[in-house]
Amino acid sequence: MILKAEEQVERLGFWQHAAAHPQALALVEAEGNEITAGELLARANRLVHGFRLLGLEAGDCIAFVLPNGAPVLELFMAATQAGWFLTPINNNLAPVEIAYILDDCQAKVLVSSGRFAAGVEGALGLVGATIEHRFSVDGGLKGFASFEGFKALQSGDTPTQRRAGSAMTYTSGTTGRPKGVRRAVFDCEPEMVSNQQALFLSLFDMPPGSSHVHLTVAPLYHTAVLNFATNHLHLGHTVVLMDGWTPEGMLQRVQAYRVTTSHMVPTMFIRLLKMDENERLKYDVSSLSHAVHGAAPCPLAIKEQMLDWWGDTIYEYYAASEGGGTLVTPKQWRQKPGTVGPPWPISEIEIRDDDEELVSAGTIGTVWIAMGDYRFSYHGDQAKTRDAWRERFFTVGDAGYLDSEGWLFLSDRKSDMIISGGVNIYPAEIEAVLLQHAEVLDAAVFGIPHEDWGESVHAMLQLRGDQGHFDQEIRIFCQDKLARYKQPKTYSYVQQLPRDPNGKLSKRSLREEFLANLYPS
Repeated sequence: MILKAEEQVERLGFWQHAAAHPQALALVEAEGNEITAGELLARANRLVHGFRLLGLEAGDCIAFVLPNGAPVLELFMAATQAGWFLTPINNNLAPVEIAYILDDCQAKVLVSSGRFAAGVEGALGLVGATIEHRFSVDGGLKGFASFEGFKALQSGDTPTQRRAGSAMTYTSGTTGRPKGVRRAVFDCEPEMVSNQQALFLSLFDMPPGSSHVHLTVAPLYHTAVLNFATNHLHLGHTVVLMDGWTPEGMLQRVQAYRVTTSHMVPTMFIRLLKMDENERLKYDVSSLSHAVHGAAPCPLAIKEQMLDWWGDTIYEYYAASEGGGTLVTPKQWRQKPGTVGPPWPISEIEIRDDDEELVSAGTIGTVWIAMGDYRFSYHGDQAKTRDAWRERFFTVGDAGYLDSEGWLFLSDRKSDMIISGGVNIYPAEIEAVLLQHAEVLDAAVFGIPHEDWGESVHAMLQLRGDQGHFDQEIRIFCQDKLARYKQPKTYSYVQQLPRDPNGKLSKRSLREEFLANLYPS
């Protein structure tokens, strides 16, 4: 169903939904605390009134370093109806990294938790990271005012002069310092923007007026995670939060709250499938209709097993903080295993070689994306912005190819590609094979220097238990599954690979640390 613009404004948008249905359940926090739509709206309104009294104007920035909880969504619904930018900061970052983002986004307000006191207080102790207005959600930070106390002093009434705002999230910085992805903020009613964003869920067959319970399983500082949670709120759905994902914890909540949708990463699929089968099958997951995943490649065998278990609920899309993309439904994926699908209706995909010339179907190159007249810039980095754009098209450096029907198949990030003996090798393909072994919980493949071939393939594995000498067993396992030049030549083992909670792994950092240990100065 396509809504006219005036109907969208009337029917969509969290603020209008909450005003019309104040008793509807909007949010369930990780501890089980339930918050109605009316209460969440009043909290957001109080922040608008309070921050305006502090002098915030349209275009100013608010930053947070927080766990998953109501304050994140209160800040989002305040900022995006008052014309502010909201910058989520990864709570796992080191003080110097937090300080850099606070400086770069020019935050006027910082909201945080004593849970992250070491990183936040360390960041504020660095030169330049001075922010006048600081609030703590739990009283655990020195010199921070009470977030709850501040809200209590303000009115919960609808603010005047409402206008659209936006999140300004930061890229992961795999090739350097992270950059804020800054989109234009228009002087228009916030519903005009929230409607278009929320209708993104219609691509997954989650239209307005449908009844869904969305489970947030990853940290809200991630772009996609925040977008999915807030878009569900804009459509009037209930959002259930986890604050620290575990396989059992997820299955328990799916059963308890009759969860219909979640946004996941392949690492979670792998952990779920490697649970004891009797344990995982005791939970009722029949309410699930959409398990949407992106962010990292999903091994074909893993996805097939999840489809066998959860049925046709596994949707995949390709996008980045900068924009996107493509989408593939479960039925489409079964027809073309491995694809991330055709472009969205508003998107175009091209594959270009290193000279930025278009390549033919089936040829691997760099993925370029266009989304009509959509534009973004990297905050404070004109050079990186110029490098990302060619007229209407932008790239984030991923590699892949289009088939004859224009459906996208991803290979890997170009920065992660291994060149051995002049041959391009894509780590994701090798990792997918390694993860099929019952004893392998996680795998990272990267190139290390080789005097004859330039680079050789190295695999770093996280195993289920103490396997002792495992090299020979895994070599035999790979022999009939990978071409000889793709088979890892060396292996190392770790207790846990340092993936972030959204499933991403910095291969560059992992490789640098491995080589530093291998060749200490």
